[in-house]
Amino acid sequence: MSYSCVIEYLYALQKHGIKLGLETMQILLHRVGNPHRSLRVFHIGGTNGKGSTAAMVAAVLQQSGRRVGLYTSPHLVEFRERIRVNGCMIAERQVEELIARLRAALQDNLEPTFFEMTTALAFLYFVESQVDVAVVEVGLGGRFDATNVVEQPLASAITTIGLDHQEYLGRTEEAIAFEKGGIIKPFVPVIIGRMGLEAEEVLRRIARDRSAPLWQLGRDFAIDGNCLERLTYRGVTRVFEDLTCGLAGRHQWDNAACALALLEAAGRAGIETNEVAVRDGLRMVSWEGRLESIDEDPKVVLDGAHNPAAAHALAGYLKDFSRSHPTSRIILIWGMMRDKDRCGFIAPLLPCVSEIVLTQATLARSATIQELRTTLHGWHGPVLEAVLPMDALTAARSRAMPHDLICIAGSLMLLGDIKAAVRGCGLSPMRG
Repeated sequence: MSYSCVIEYLYALQKHGIKLGLETMQILLHRVGNPHRSLRVFHIGGTNGKGSTAAMVAAVLQQSGRRVGLYTSPHLVEFRERIRVNGCMIAERQVEELIARLRAALQDNLEPTFFEMTTALAFLYFVESQVDVAVVEVGLGGRFDATNVVEQPLASAITTIGLDHQEYLGRTEEAIAFEKGGIIKPFVPVIIGRMGLEAEEVLRRIARDRSAPLWQLGRDFAIDGNCLERLTYRGVTRVFEDLTCGLAGRHQWDNAACALALLEAAGRAGIETNEVAVRDGLRMVSWEGRLESIDEDPKVVLDGAHNPAAAHALAGYLKDFSRSHPTSRIILIWGMMRDKDRCGFIAPLLPCVSEIVLTQATLARSATIQELRTTLHGWHGPVLEAVLPMDALTAARSRAMPHDLICIAGSLMLLGDIKAAVRGCGLSPMRG
């Protein structure tokens, strides 16, 4: 099949929905030679921050001279963004060839989901690309996520625990921690980031039961910054001073700490990283849709925050911006999925913004402008409406002064629509 037909085939697998379980993945991978078993893997989960942490780990490893596979989700514009080697997306031809192999292995009795097929594609591609190490981001949860077929990673991380995807993972942070803690493997070091005491205790109990060494942010390792955003990492065995991070926002400091702790833990498995690689990788890392600047005068940033915890992190960035730019206004372009906590998301942002432009991502499960507006009944600032995301950006630009900030947030799907329009390319029919 042509590449476009392959993508249509993959998107059509959405009819199988989200299936939490490993049996289909294990059978499929067995039929194509168990490629995941020959990979050296960093396995990274968490409610927020796992993608940024994965990008940082991959950047440092690449700067150390290694060939690095990076598997993340979702993509913003182009499906191939999910699967990269040394920063380069998988080629269309390789998607065609490897999906053909996987389809042949389905025979008549396997019905994988989109994410299962995509994960199998990534493992096959990394093996064929002869990567030295693969950095793999968990898709949903952990215990039954398709990536959890990885049996013996070099090290694992759970960056944060928060309320998201509750229909699949549970209604409390403890229940969600139990699901995400499923990636903790016997005797494999696990790094945990900032989280509540109840979630932390769940992860500690799982780690104890599996004899997995556990390093916790703030107890075993930490990162500190000054007003010049120069960072100091203090780990279990290593200290790095005067670091800089290529990703904006103080919340990225925690992700940087988790990334460096992961690399430090993997040193016991023979994956050493020198100080130059740490400095250059952290300084040069980039990650689309995480306080990503796409324009200036006025400054336009895209942020993939889509749950209350991420909104609090974004609010921290907006407050820092206001303090350093006291005469500037902040205009928020907001669109969100219907199944997300809209009230919990917008509450920490309202004190930070001057105006709001409501819009919708081009996806059936997007909240309508009317649904978004109902969450703003206690806010008296200007509210504009624009159904199409680019019309929303045009409206915000028309009201902004050169020194103002336009922030687009609430959904990675919304960000994908904006980026596709800015690039002048068509929208993907599905970016789940």
